[in-house]
Amino acid sequence: MNTAQISPSSRRQFLAGAGAIGAAALMSGCVTAGSSDGGDGGQSAGGTLSVQSNLSSPQAKSAMQNLMDAFDKRGGAKAKLNTVASETFRTQLPTYLTSANPPDLLTWYPGSVADTYAKKNLLLDVSDIWATGELAGYSDAQKKLCTDSAGAKVFVPASYNWWGVFYKKSNFAKWGVQEPATWDEFMALCETLKSKGVTPIGLGAGAGTAWVASAWFDYLDIRINGAQYHRDLLAGKHRFDDPEVHKVFDQWAQALPYFDPNGTALAFQDATTALLNNRTGMMLIGTFFADAAPKDQVGDLDFFRFPVIDPKVPLAEEGPTDGYFASAHTRHKDEVKELMSWLGTVEAQEIYLKGSSGISIPVNPKAKDSGTPLVVKGRALIENAPDVTQFFNRDSSDALQPTADNALTKFLAKPKEIGSILTAWQRDAQQVWSQ
Repeated sequence: MNTAQISPSSRRQFLAGAGAIGAAALMSGCVTAGSSDGGDGGQSAGGTLSVQSNLSSPQAKSAMQNLMDAFDKRGGAKAKLNTVASETFRTQLPTYLTSANPPDLLTWYPGSVADTYAKKNLLLDVSDIWATGELAGYSDAQKKLCTDSAGAKVFVPASYNWWGVFYKKSNFAKWGVQEPATWDEFMALCETLKSKGVTPIGLGAGAGTAWVASAWFDYLDIRINGAQYHRDLLAGKHRFDDPEVHKVFDQWAQALPYFDPNGTALAFQDATTALLNNRTGMMLIGTFFADAAPKDQVGDLDFFRFPVIDPKVPLAEEGPTDGYFASAHTRHKDEVKELMSWLGTVEAQEIYLKGSSGISIPVNPKAKDSGTPLVVKGRALIENAPDVTQFFNRDSSDALQPTADNALTKFLAKPKEIGSILTAWQRDAQQVWSQ
């Protein structure tokens, strides 16, 4: 699936979290069958499966319909697609899953978000379909990502994007610089660019897109403290004012002199435009930004992995994944498992990729991608990573993301006040975790 279709007014398509389960009690308790033009979901009549999708852009919706049509032609179970706008889907997701008549299958994403629902016994255990067939050949990182905290597999991944430090190849050639591998090399690169009159690092954490700064926090934390510490921190098992987190900001402070001074005033779309227009040298961003890049510039884009800080810490990467989970209350468990197993195949993932837009990568290790150098490099980055994180809110919750937005924005403005900033962040986060 393509998580790349983001606009300022719907950034939650990328960052949407689990939502509050308790809020479902305030919503309608029954979800009825709807149309592919925006119905509310619900199990279809007879033996037809209801598939509820948030992939509402024309190309993504068409690609999903191609998937359903191909599944239907196989014989056996049938599937009906219901599509709603991503914001509506996010808001209604707790209702879908707690309804007396839920959709059979839903698009969304794995990790902490799926586990939140699994803990409420709302997701179907599909561990058996992972034991055989093409799902058995998925990477250990993806298998781990699709497993809930009780050890059951509750998700089938379909595609992913990745984050990296993007730049223009023509600019690096013109400036006579190369990709850095370590933090020291990265700092030296920043100093070289600054000496040439180039703003080294773009950001884009303003105008409603403060969440972009979370990528810096994520990567610094997984490079310094490791991916498991990072996930435990976001789950409330560590404190945001711990010494380990202070180390993250000590490291970040070294790079602050090289950031665009307007970085917290620009939306990420404007910041990526600055990169494309040669006003900044690099930007830590997800591949979704390339959807809006002029086609004649996409071939000039390249990226490098976030630099190594501690060689002893395994190099986890941020690879937000999308796919499917099923309602635990579906009345068509066997048919749902049949569909989910097929959605994990080479055939299904290549059908979707051919009809969708953006730089997304099929999760099935044997499925073909677009074959462009950028995608080949990104795929290798994620598939060879010893661990894969998602993004701040995907590894925590939608409710925790605003606490990060607030803390990181304050740090960027007043880095010397990091002590009080982290104390306040821990207080705000604790309020979220205690709910």
